[in-house]
Amino acid sequence: MRARSALFDVYGGHLRARGGAATIAALVRLLEPLDFAAPAVRTAVSRTVRQGWLRPVRLPDGPGYALTPRAERRLDEAAARIYRTRPSTWDGRWHVVVLEELPGRDSRERLASSLQLLGYGSLGPVTWVAPRPSPELADLLAAEEVAASTFHGEHDGPDTALAAKAWDLATLGGDYAEFVTSWAPAVSAVDGSAPAEAFGASQRLLHSWRKFLFRDPGLPRQLLPEDWPGRAAAAFFDEHTARLAPAVDEYVDACLTGGGRAESTA
Repeated sequence: MRARSALFDVYGGHLRARGGAATIAALVRLLEPLDFAAPAVRTAVSRTVRQGWLRPVRLPDGPGYALTPRAERRLDEAAARIYRTRPSTWDGRWHVVVLEELPGRDSRERLASSLQLLGYGSLGPVTWVAPRPSPELADLLAAEEVAASTFHGEHDGPDTALAAKAWDLATLGGDYAEFVTSWAPAVSAVDGSAPAEAFGASQRLLHSWRKFLFRDPGLPRQLLPEDWPGRAAAAFFDEHTARLAPAVDEYVDACLTGGGRAESTA
C-alpha cells in the first residue's frame, strides 16, 4: 500500500462522511497504524494537492486539506461500487464509448486505467463498453483531451459473450475466491478490542478489496455465473467491515479530535 492510496481510502471511507477535511496532524495520526511516518503522509498530501484531488483549507484546529469537487465525485462513484449501493437493475443496453483517435502511449495507458476504474471494458483499441454510464466519463475524456462518441446500444448476440470478451471473468472469479481464502485468517484474528489495530486491519482489507474496482464493472446478475465467487467475496468484505466498524469509528473520531497513537509525532 502506498501512502497516496491509503490517503484516498481514508478520505473516501471516513472523512467524506465527516465533512471531507482534516488537518495534516490528524492525517498523520490516521495513517500511523498503516506504518506511514509523518514525512510520507505530508509528501502524499502535497502530491495529491498538485494532482487536483485535495485543496488547502483553514480548519478550527489549524491548516488542513479538503476534497475538491472532482475528488468527491470520484470517491462517491468508488464508494457506490465498493459497497454496492447503486441499483443493480439493467435495461439490456450497453454504454458504448468509441474514441475518435488513439491517444499517445502515456495518455493511452492513463486513459485505459481510468476507464477500467469507471467500469468500462475494452472491445478493441478505441471501443469500450460498460453496463451503465459513468458520471465521471466526460471529466475523464476532457482531462485527457480525448474526443469520443458515446451512446447506448443493444448487443446483436449473447450479452454473456460480450461480457466475456470485455472482461476476463474466469480469472476475476478465481481472484475473488483467493481474496477470501487469503484474508480470512488475518482479519478474523482482529476482534476490535484495540481501535488502532481494528482501523489498520480494516483499511488493509479495504485497500485489497478496492483493487477489484479496476477489474470488476459490476455486471448485472444475469450476465454472471450462478455460483459467481464475487458474491461470496462481497459478503465476506461486508461482514468484517461491519464487525470492525465501531472500533474503527472510535479510532477515527479520536484522531480527528487530537487523540490517537501518533499525537506526539504529529
